[in-house]
Amino acid sequence: MHAMVLEAARRSLCLKERSIPEPGPGQLLVRVHACAVCRTDLHIVDGELPHPKLPLIPGHEIVGTVVEKGEAAEGLRPGDRVGIPWLGWTCGKCPFCRSGRENLCDSAQFTGYTLDGGYAEYAVADERFCFRIPDAYSDTEAAPLLCAGLIGYRSLAKAGDAERLGIYGFGAAAHIVTQVARHQGRRVFAFTRPGDEAGQKFALSLGAVWAGDSDRLPPESLDAAIIFAPVGSLIPAALCATRKGGAVICGGIHMNEIPAFPYRLLWEERILCSVANLTRLDAQEFLTIAPQVPVRTRTEAFPLVEANRALNCLRAGKISGAAVLVAK
Repeated sequence: MHAMVLEAARRSLCLKERSIPEPGPGQLLVRVHACAVCRTDLHIVDGELPHPKLPLIPGHEIVGTVVEKGEAAEGLRPGDRVGIPWLGWTCGKCPFCRSGRENLCDSAQFTGYTLDGGYAEYAVADERFCFRIPDAYSDTEAAPLLCAGLIGYRSLAKAGDAERLGIYGFGAAAHIVTQVARHQGRRVFAFTRPGDEAGQKFALSLGAVWAGDSDRLPPESLDAAIIFAPVGSLIPAALCATRKGGAVICGGIHMNEIPAFPYRLLWEERILCSVANLTRLDAQEFLTIAPQVPVRTRTEAFPLVEANRALNCLRAGKISGAAVLVAK
């Protein structure tokens, strides 16, 4: 099979010919049809996330068809269409797993980071962490739901019942969570990099009540804010825009340095928290809700062999919605 492989951090991916992997006990072999390109992939390729498995096939927003089952894999069968997300394996025994917080499992394995992922024609995955894809979505449309959608959904849950919701960084996750938030009756205030008129127009087209530069205050105080952009300076900006008793949620896996800020921005019981990974319950809930909204994903397709170009476009902020690699 063909695969795009990361051999060392801060290098371009290399097109390689690999043997088709064999599914082990409890695993599935999946023929990959589409794999979305996530900002987390950029953090891995750029060396901002430490200790990836090397050499590595990145990619953790995978949609494909089961072609073979390993021993003891029982729930899914060949021909089923499935999605494979970031969380690829947990121990099921540690205090986090036993308390419904498997996203914090000390021994967790992650697709496209510590496990080979979906920038390839085939992938293997633990059956427990594979999910049926709603029929309403094509392969390309469904791929961004597997991380941008799931992390956005978990971040939105952390916002509680916030009615005035700010979203900083209007990329793949934001364009999905905006639709869910609007469906729930929330008012969305979108913040983009300064001068990104196209991004602001995109946000307004999805139902945001206001869109502006991230260095501006919104016209109303926010009940909560979600930060998807990996920019540490957005934390004090979001706290400044959030009313007392509100919450600021950091939805990314990596962020650059957070500058010092006065305690008064956090005071009055504002909450600052992060979102880490996802749980299987998140996936089950979100993939049920998405077609009810209905969530529509905006995608830009790239051939698998053009993974480096897709990553470069994402790095430069030239993707509106989500980039998706399509295996031929």
